[in-house]
Amino acid sequence: MDRGDLAESLLTRVLALVLGHLVCLAASVASAGHEMPFYPSYYPQEIAVETLPSAVAAERLQKSTVHAWLGPDLWPGRAPPRGVLTVESLASYVVVGTNPASPSLATREGRCTAVRRVIGALRDGPWVPHPYPVTPYHPDHLQHLDLIEGAARGSARAVTAAPAPGLRVRAKGRFAETLVGAHRARDAKWDVVVEEVGVRELVESEASPLHGGLAPPWLKEGWFHAWLLAGASLSDAAEREAAESAVRRLAGGGVEGAAARANVERALVARLSKGCERVVAGYRVRRQFTSDDYSAGVENVAADAHAGLASSIFPRAVKLKDFPWNGWLTVGVSERATAAWNPVAGFTDATGRVLWAALADPALFPEPHGATWVENRVRLQDPEKAPAPGPVVVPDDAVLPEAGTGVLKRVGGGRTAKTRLTYRVLTSNFHDGTSMTTADALYALAFAFKWGGGQQTEGDASVRRATALMREAVVAVRPLRVETDVLRFGEVTMKYEVPIVEVYLDRGLPDPLALAVLAPPWTPVPWHVLALLEEAVKSGAGAFSAEEARRRGVPWLDVVRDARLRDRLRPLLAALEGRAHVPPALQGLVTPREARQRWGKLAQFLDERKHVLVTSGPYELHAWSPTGAVLRVFRNFSYPLGVGSFDRYPHPLHGSITRAEVRADRIEVHAEAERVERFAREHRIVAEPVGAAAVQKERGISVVCRFVIVGPEGAVLRMGSVAPTPAGTFVVTRDGLGRGPHVALLAVSVNGVVVAAAARSVRVE
Repeated sequence: MDRGDLAESLLTRVLALVLGHLVCLAASVASAGHEMPFYPSYYPQEIAVETLPSAVAAERLQKSTVHAWLGPDLWPGRAPPRGVLTVESLASYVVVGTNPASPSLATREGRCTAVRRVIGALRDGPWVPHPYPVTPYHPDHLQHLDLIEGAARGSARAVTAAPAPGLRVRAKGRFAETLVGAHRARDAKWDVVVEEVGVRELVESEASPLHGGLAPPWLKEGWFHAWLLAGASLSDAAEREAAESAVRRLAGGGVEGAAARANVERALVARLSKGCERVVAGYRVRRQFTSDDYSAGVENVAADAHAGLASSIFPRAVKLKDFPWNGWLTVGVSERATAAWNPVAGFTDATGRVLWAALADPALFPEPHGATWVENRVRLQDPEKAPAPGPVVVPDDAVLPEAGTGVLKRVGGGRTAKTRLTYRVLTSNFHDGTSMTTADALYALAFAFKWGGGQQTEGDASVRRATALMREAVVAVRPLRVETDVLRFGEVTMKYEVPIVEVYLDRGLPDPLALAVLAPPWTPVPWHVLALLEEAVKSGAGAFSAEEARRRGVPWLDVVRDARLRDRLRPLLAALEGRAHVPPALQGLVTPREARQRWGKLAQFLDERKHVLVTSGPYELHAWSPTGAVLRVFRNFSYPLGVGSFDRYPHPLHGSITRAEVRADRIEVHAEAERVERFAREHRIVAEPVGAAAVQKERGISVVCRFVIVGPEGAVLRMGSVAPTPAGTFVVTRDGLGRGPHVALLAVSVNGVVVAAAARSVRVE
């Protein structure tokens, strides 16, 4: 930022601190001395994202002038200095693939032999050998544990000093080159390739900024990663068709029961690895860092097991130690933002993802270390599934957006669905002062069908891919009513408008929250901003996605940093306000007067803020430069979530099995569970037996033993979880197992944490 921006930033920090106290004072106003225990949005009052060289980041992190570092490892191969904490997450896979054009690898036996030799010869380094695509960082790790152990035993027998003579090994990427070493082929011809595949890069085409972070429910599942890694490489047509069929069944909810689903997933992963076309050799762990200085550092840090600190949970939980609320958080990144900033298909680089995580609010986001999803801006009422054998009847007045136009059309009679979900939508004001309504939620769905469906020239391939699952799953949408939630603190009354919306789906998944991710009636972006961007795209000013921009030879739409686009938006806004433009999909839902007010508010916002990136998120864009951006908290009392809403996610706790005893009719599991001991600004994690008084009395702690029973033929027979007995042991019954040796896969989970769990397999004779 230039000197003027810096001076303004210093001044605004002082003003923000004063205003923060004023807001707090307003929050405390109530008769009879009652204090209102609600402070909207999250702890930091300002978040600065800065692009820094690694050496500068390391120095500033130790001085606590940078509080979190999201770039490459600053201290590779060694522990960080005192006062700096490490945050670990799954970064990438080490993958070995074979060349389909290589004559010596035409058979499965030839490919598998070559791959085993190459894996056995890879150098040690900052990676974890793990010859199976499902890792301890995946929520479905436990149900693959016996297969993982079998793969590890087979891999241990295949260790070699070098690949077979004449085998040409190609290394793709700098890290792969260090693993292959002197065995690397120096010319263009190759038989086997070693490469590092980032988890983020693997799934990026499956997710989108649209709706705050649209993603398939199984985005973090190991079987899904295995499919993305190896599905396209299967050389046998029958095997590929079988794998595709399994993916369709899993994605479509065509597998009933947890054990049956686990068997389909296990068989899919086995099929993907069997031909040795593309095999996982191991994985790498990402190390990110935060300042732990007693006074100037941060606490309450939460991160995602895959995305790390670049996730929705981090800005919603992190807290400056010197402030009970407020404070200025500085996040360091290693690369300048190159992706366009637009809320449909922008923010796709590392810096953009950090910004969008704070600017936008998803309806739900993946549980950071668990197996389900976290409700954020929607609340799901009990889903109604079709009572066997009949389906759920769709009401005549429900609507469905038309593919290619987005126009909401009544479905009429005779339509049915597998599931009906009822959402409570937590609305709030947008940054431009307008208030979210049911029309905004419906327009987000209409937008997906308009730009992702049909064959019209206005479509966008990136939007089409990102919304395909939603468009396939939705049968109908039906707004029911708008309720008013009232909160009273003393004599202070706060009211929130809550639309109730039904969504009918042709899918059925075992986890209702995973099902809810498919098509939530939610948007962090108001309908008038989406409509403005649509008009800009239609006029040739740009395209939503980088892919579409290249195809059409137009700019990638950047609604913040592109001054020429800004100049084109001003007269466009005036024209839309002048004719009180209402998109066809919202005809009858938005009056001309309401539309004109919205366009006027947006024009005023553009004049004042110099951009139109309006959202309903907890932070708003205040300033930006080529090397960073400053976000300010949206302390608006219409915002329905407050500081502390996600305080359960820092410090993921784990359990460990100390002893498992196989009895004639049961398996008795003895275990320890972690809990947090806090004192002043410090804390420590302690582990004690589950039956200990300290664990039993811990408020808000839930400890269960998860189990998977595998039969003698390798099929999952039963899976589930059990709570501890009063004595602190877990009892897994052997009912209905029959004869023959079985294997029990066991892990103890604390507060739903299943990632990086200490799992154990026990043979049951």
